Amino acid sequence: MFVRLFVLLFLLTMPRNSYAVPRLFDMSEFYLNNGLRVIVVNNPKAPIVKQMLWYKVGSMDEDLGKGGTAHLLEHLMFRGTKDVSGKEFNAVLEKSGAEVNAFTAQDVTAYHEFMDVSRLELALFLEADRMQNLMLNETDFALERDIVYQERMQVIENNPAAKFKESLQRALWQKHPYARPITGEPEEILGLSIVDIQKFYDRYYTASNAVLVISGDVTVDEVKPLVEKYFGKISDKKIDKSSDISLLTDKTKAFIQMSLPDISLPNISLNYATSSWGIDNADVYALMIFSKYLGEGDTSYLHKKLVENEKKAISISSNYNPYARSYGSFSVNAVPAYDMEINEFRKILKSEIVEALNSLNLEKLQHIKRRMLADLVYLKDNPEDAAYIVGMLASLGLKLEDINSYEDGLRNVKLRDVKVVVKKMLEKLPFAEGVLLPEEADGA
Repeated sequence: MFVRLFVLLFLLTMPRNSYAVPRLFDMSEFYLNNGLRVIVVNNPKAPIVKQMLWYKVGSMDEDLGKGGTAHLLEHLMFRGTKDVSGKEFNAVLEKSGAEVNAFTAQDVTAYHEFMDVSRLELALFLEADRMQNLMLNETDFALERDIVYQERMQVIENNPAAKFKESLQRALWQKHPYARPITGEPEEILGLSIVDIQKFYDRYYTASNAVLVISGDVTVDEVKPLVEKYFGKISDKKIDKSSDISLLTDKTKAFIQMSLPDISLPNISLNYATSSWGIDNADVYALMIFSKYLGEGDTSYLHKKLVENEKKAISISSNYNPYARSYGSFSVNAVPAYDMEINEFRKILKSEIVEALNSLNLEKLQHIKRRMLADLVYLKDNPEDAAYIVGMLASLGLKLEDINSYEDGLRNVKLRDVKVVVKKMLEKLPFAEGVLLPEEADGA
């Protein structure tokens, strides 16, 4: 689920300023009296609909020592309410042919259903019901806590690459909430109580802290009466949630090296804490363009230079994630060639990033922009893609005109913007470098 979401989001980044350009999506929105924001994306090409309910809360909002609370609550949201017992939520929808799922991230938790448009009212009833009537009991809690714990052990604890990534994240983010794993640490998961989950649910699962996105063969006039029918009577709760985003107070510069079993090839990872939609969003476009040029795909600078031409790397890529309430992240990951000495390759990689920035000229910039604009063609026709993109950006606070004004915002990025923003990232922003080695290669 995470892979699908972020692949889609990396195709699209939205500006804060509004521009008079053609709309990316046919969207309308309204608010209920209890604060629920509702966005309808009309796409009449097929009688299908994607419903997504985004809660503006994730692992970064957990109390210290309570890691895994948001994720465990996500699991328990499928365990029944006063009117829908047990696992009937899934059973009823899946019997109707719907696809049902959810995910937890650092900033958000989202629940979604993809179905025939005739099943929308049923999905609205069920989603509104569990927003206000979740029933927790010790039996379900113990079962789901064990499932979440086992997921942690299988996906992270028994995966050397994942453990390395978590260590690198802690090195970069230090005391910032993003340093904590979304799953929670094993001992934190086992230490959670049903009281912890209930408090988190009562505190954050409320109408004014959510965005409902309905995308597909529907109009706002059709949807509004149904949403008001099922969500309108929900009483809003005061959210005791600090509006202050944790700021990094110094320039972290960290290096970690790990040698772990079951690693066949060395991995080098460079990571920067950067601008995002939540912090200093004016820099987002420049960083997105540079990542595309630097290491996204086989035609990127690093791939052509170090993989194809000089054969110094087996694989290499860059990645930029600005979709955050707090800082974004920019990373470069590489597997050096078999005959490359690790420390020498590290120097080459950093040098080539600087050289890539120096080599970027106006002609190349325009070429990258055209490629990114062409990617939008694939987003317009799929209601699932629209629901993910619109929901994520709306949950970060973007207005509809912001979301729809992508093209002109992208075109307005100047070459100087990219040069200045990337230079600042490389020289002044928090940075963590990691080297992951096969166990027998320790000390190479």
